[in-house]
Amino acid sequence: MEEDRVEGSIEHSEEFVNECTPCIGMEFESEDVAYRFYCEYGRILGFCVRKDYISKSKTDGVTINRKFVCSKEGVKRVDKRTQTTSIGRLETRTNCKAFLYISLDRASLKWTVKRIDETHNHLLHILETVHMMRNQRGLTESLGITVEIAEATGLPLKLSHNLISAQSGGKENVGFMREDIKSYLRAKRGRDLQYGEAGALLRYFQKQTIDNPYFFHGMQLDVDEMITNIFWVDHEMIRDYGLFGDTLSFDTTFRTNKEFRPLAIFIGFNHFCMTVIFGVALMYDERIPSFVWLFKKNLEAMSGKKPFTFFTDQDQAMANAISQVMPVVKHRLCTFHINQNAMKHLGYLYGKESTFGSDFNACMFLYEDKKELEEAWKSLLESYNLKDNEWMNKTWELRRKWAHVYMKLSYNAGMRNTQLSESLNAKLKKPLKSNLHLDQVLTQLDKVVFDKPYNEKEAAHGSREKMVRLKYPSCPMLLHVSKLYTPPIFDLFHKELDIFLGCKVIQ
Repeated sequence: MEEDRVEGSIEHSEEFVNECTPCIGMEFESEDVAYRFYCEYGRILGFCVRKDYISKSKTDGVTINRKFVCSKEGVKRVDKRTQTTSIGRLETRTNCKAFLYISLDRASLKWTVKRIDETHNHLLHILETVHMMRNQRGLTESLGITVEIAEATGLPLKLSHNLISAQSGGKENVGFMREDIKSYLRAKRGRDLQYGEAGALLRYFQKQTIDNPYFFHGMQLDVDEMITNIFWVDHEMIRDYGLFGDTLSFDTTFRTNKEFRPLAIFIGFNHFCMTVIFGVALMYDERIPSFVWLFKKNLEAMSGKKPFTFFTDQDQAMANAISQVMPVVKHRLCTFHINQNAMKHLGYLYGKESTFGSDFNACMFLYEDKKELEEAWKSLLESYNLKDNEWMNKTWELRRKWAHVYMKLSYNAGMRNTQLSESLNAKLKKPLKSNLHLDQVLTQLDKVVFDKPYNEKEAAHGSREKMVRLKYPSCPMLLHVSKLYTPPIFDLFHKELDIFLGCKVIQ
C-alpha cells in the first residue's frame, strides 16, 4: 500500500517533476542555486539531499566541482563502541547511488550539470511526510523569535510547537519539527554563552541598566574571581520597598538552576494584601558571610532603609547575619517552620489522642500576658515530660521571636510566618528547573517579577470597578475609610469595628 501511495504522489507531481528534473548541461548561476534546485527536486520526488564531494583548483583554490547525493548514500561505519551491544541503532543508509555532479565553467562563471544518476534503491517519502525530511526543515527568523518568546514565557516546547502548528494550519505547514526547536534553542544558548556564563550575566545586567537607570545589581567574587553571590533589584522593587518594606519575609529555595545555587527572595505585603518582591539573589551557599554580604547589598540598594520586622525560618546563619548587619531590627521566626520542627523533633507526641499540637500552638498564638505564657509553657513541659528536651529548651530561649505576647509589641503587618515566601517558592518551582543556567534563571524570574506589578494594576482596577459592602451604611466612619482604604484593608477595619461594637463594657 505504501508503494501505491508513493506512485500516486509521484504521478500527482509528474508535471512539476518533468519541468524541474535536472539533466546534463543544465546551468545554474551559483553552487547554492544548484543545491536549492536539487533540494526542491528531492522534496517533490521524496528524498533528502546531502552535500558530498567538493574539489578546488590547485592554482587559485576556487571550488570547481561539487557533488550532491541522496542522504541514504553510503553505509554506516562500524562503531567499535557498539560491538558489544546486542541491539544497535537502526540503519538509515542504503548505499543509494543517486547524485548530481556540477562543475564551474570559468568562461561563463556558471555551474553546469556534468553527471547525474536518478536511481534510488529505497522507498521514497510520500508528499504528506516530506516536511519531515531534514533538509526541508528550518526555522525562519520570525518563527525563531516566536520560539524564543515562547521559551522566555515558560511555555513547554511541545505546547509552543502545537501553538505554531495551529497558527500555520497543521504541523505539515510549519516547516520544522520539535527537534529543530531544540537545536535552535541549543544554538542560541551557545551564542549567548560564547563569552562564558559570567559574560552572559554581565550582558544581562548591562541591558537591564540601559533599559532602566535605577536597576541595581551586585556580584560577589571569590579569590579566584569566580562569581559566588548575585543580587539585583529593579526600580519597581525599590519603589515598593519604600512603601511597604517595613515588614520583610526572607527564605531560600533549592533546585531552581543547574548549579543548585539557593535562590533567595525578599518579599512582603502591599496595600492590596498581595505579595510584592523587594529583591532577588542567587547565592553560593547559606553561610553567615554570604548572608551578611546579601543583607548589606539590600540596604545599599534601598538607600539604607531598614525594615521594622524581619521574618525568617530557624536558620542560625540568617539570625547571626541579621544581628550583625541590622542589630536594631526585630527578628521574628516563622511559626510554620517552628511547627514543622516540632513535628520533626517530637513527632511521637502528635498522636490521635494527644493534644500536644494544640497546646504548643496556644503558647505561640493565644496568650496576651507574659506570666500566663510562662505558666502554660511550664505546664506543657510537665505534662509531656519535656523538661530536659534540648529542642524545647532552645525554642523557649527564642520565645521573644515567636510568642504573640512579644510579637504584638512590634509592627508585623499581620505577618506571622514566611508562608508568603513558601507560596512564591512553590510557584517558582514550575518555571525554574534544575537544568537551567544562571542567565536562564534570570530570564525566567523576569516573567515572575513582571507579573507582580500587573497583578497590582488588576487589583487597583477591581477596587474602582466594584464598591465595598457596608454593614452599617449610615456610619460616617465607615463611609470615610471606604474612600481611603483598599478593599482588603477596609475588610480588616470592618471586622475590627464589628468586634468593637460587639463588646460589652462592664463597670
